Amino acid sequence: MTYDERSVVARVERLTMRELRSWVREGWVRPAQGEDGPFFDELDIARVRLLCDLRKDMAISGDTIPMILSLIDRLHKSQRELRMLRQAIDEQPEDLRLEVLERYARIRKP
Repeated sequence: MTYDERSVVARVERLTMRELRSWVREGWVRPAQGEDGPFFDELDIARVRLLCDLRKDMAISGDTIPMILSLIDRLHKSQRELRMLRQAIDEQPEDLRLEVLERYARIRKP
């Protein structure tokens, strides 16, 4: 499902249209562009809610936001890559999966 700007502001009670447009200009939120303007998906709305928490609840400065968003984006990318690695391992024959798990356990031990 996608949402226009007004729908996003209606869904995120603490958000103003001015803030949303500013955050899009800053590149903090990257909606897709359509003929009628930007449209947002659920991930965009989650990011907007996070920005509301950071800016309003935690009073994080605008200068710090890009660094925080970058770290969060990298974390999510790492999580996706680990899920894909796990899927690749799960698709292997059982003996190979067990060998990988055993090697991982040995490496993991201090």
